[in-house]
Amino acid sequence: MVQIVPPALDRLIRDLSRLPGIGNKTAARLAMNILRRPSAEARELASALSELHDSIQLCSCCFTFSEDDPCVICADPRRNGALVCVVEQPGDLLAIEKTGSFHGHYHILHGVLSPMDGIGPGEIKVEALMARINSGTIREVLIATSSTVPGEATASFLIDLLHNKGVALTRLACGIPMGMDIKYADRHTLARAIETRTNAE
Repeated sequence: MVQIVPPALDRLIRDLSRLPGIGNKTAARLAMNILRRPSAEARELASALSELHDSIQLCSCCFTFSEDDPCVICADPRRNGALVCVVEQPGDLLAIEKTGSFHGHYHILHGVLSPMDGIGPGEIKVEALMARINSGTIREVLIATSSTVPGEATASFLIDLLHNKGVALTRLACGIPMGMDIKYADRHTLARAIETRTNAE
């Protein structure tokens, strides 16, 4: 069979289709768009992709993606270091920051508990969270996991783990519908949920 799509373009389509939420049709559309753009733009995109893993690292404190360590949030003296918001992924941090309602620090788990998928406490940043709490500088932990089944299971696990550690435990309150992934909530809903957080115990 004659290969209609040039090999280089076919390779790009296959690579793009590996990204989450990108099917073959979307990947083909993106690849064709890149191909139609000036070669300088394509080279700039390729350069940005190749430098990504060299310039981005995890903040050693909160585990967000950052070019600096600590990240700009952890290094900001105006933030309340005694208040830590625990989220699943860096995208959740971005969603909360857009509300302008939270002025503490963060702790990113990089996942949720999912025994069926072999993800236990050792596969997410639970041990690092415990180390931060044991340092004695944290007074309140706001658990902001999504209201999905794994998110709720993770929240329950953290509440059980932290209930006698001398910190106030709070959860996001009204505004986040059950089953909704936190990163898809609009900023007003998310802001209201932060402002009306309730005790988790």
